[in-house]
Amino acid sequence: MIVLTSESTSDIAQRSDDTDSLWVRVDQLKQATGWQLKPEGVCLGEICVPLFEPEREAWIADADDWVWFCYSAFADKIGQQHVRDGDVWSLGSVPEVRRTGLESGLAPDFEMTDRNGDTVRLSDLRGRKVVLFTWASW
Repeated sequence: MIVLTSESTSDIAQRSDDTDSLWVRVDQLKQATGWQLKPEGVCLGEICVPLFEPEREAWIADADDWVWFCYSAFADKIGQQHVRDGDVWSLGSVPEVRRTGLESGLAPDFEMTDRNGDTVRLSDLRGRKVVLFTWASW
């Protein structure tokens, strides 16, 4: 099964007894989604979402000799969009991460090549006023 995020593409195992939901092996969770299962909940960096007992019982399961986490149910809980096409799952951005970026007013760092062939990073311009113009042909 393939999991696509804005940061990565991961080829992960598929749980054989439930192919309608996105079940990710706990040992592949961080690689596939960026999230980790911790005692305090499911965490992405400093963001932790607690799992209450009914959720733990429903979303963490043993199958096929592995421990699995039902990521599609978790994504529904946090409001993360996701879609499946065959063996490919595409995960949208995490709303809390997006909200944090909007509240801080800071654009994420990126790099690009200017018309002279030099690499320019947004972080190189920190402290200066920058206007970003974007365009796409589609």
